[in-house]
Amino acid sequence: MCASERNTPPSMIGRVSLIFEAFEPDDDGLGVRELARRTGLAASTVSRIVRELVEYKFLEPAGQDVRIGLRFFELGERAARPQQLRRLTLASMSDLRSATRQTVHLAVLDGTDVVYVTKLRSRTAPPLGSRVGGRLPAHATAVGKALLAFAGNEAIDRVVAAGLRPLGPRTITDAGRLREELDTIRETGIAYEAEESGPGVACAAAPVAYRTGKPIAGLSISTKLGEVDVSTLGSAVRTAAITLGRQAARMPSLPGSAWAALG
Repeated sequence: MCASERNTPPSMIGRVSLIFEAFEPDDDGLGVRELARRTGLAASTVSRIVRELVEYKFLEPAGQDVRIGLRFFELGERAARPQQLRRLTLASMSDLRSATRQTVHLAVLDGTDVVYVTKLRSRTAPPLGSRVGGRLPAHATAVGKALLAFAGNEAIDRVVAAGLRPLGPRTITDAGRLREELDTIRETGIAYEAEESGPGVACAAAPVAYRTGKPIAGLSISTKLGEVDVSTLGSAVRTAAITLGRQAARMPSLPGSAWAALG
């Protein structure tokens, strides 16, 4: 039976489900015509549903196509990514936590914010307010600055245009000073924070690059200010981020769409 002859569900939820199920692990993105072919739905129906899913970030643009969006993480659901990537990431984060005895995060850049994808809390480190699925302005976090530094001028301009609102006692609110710090981060590959995202918070972070060299995620080590000299954590998080990117690049079964779904 061809796709056009397939019985399709009458409900909106059923049709949305068909669209999500049409995506396969190796798909970097699908267009409306291909989604219509795979689902058996009319192209006009697919186009209308896709527009709404993009609006609510369940899907996101990928050139002329669309792919699974970041909204799944914010709702606590697992976005489409291989278990292989998850195991690799958690292993790297666990090693970093063991080496530093501090809380480790993996985050991605989403517009002017960072979204925390995974968190491994240290048993000995003090509790922090971050949570999986939570988001903070990129300019006010070490991991956000680590990603912004390599995201290009347009991304930085968007952050500045949105307003550098203060979150902590030392949040950078001056555009010139932010750009200078991002220049330094590009040179060193490490970003630091001292009470920028909140009182008493200190972090070191580094970008994770995959194959193309463009960062698609960031690793950070977070602690309470004064508990440890955060400058001593920089080389550890930088090494872990480089290692994670290189290990992922050697995995032939890991499609680029898995990283794209994270950022």
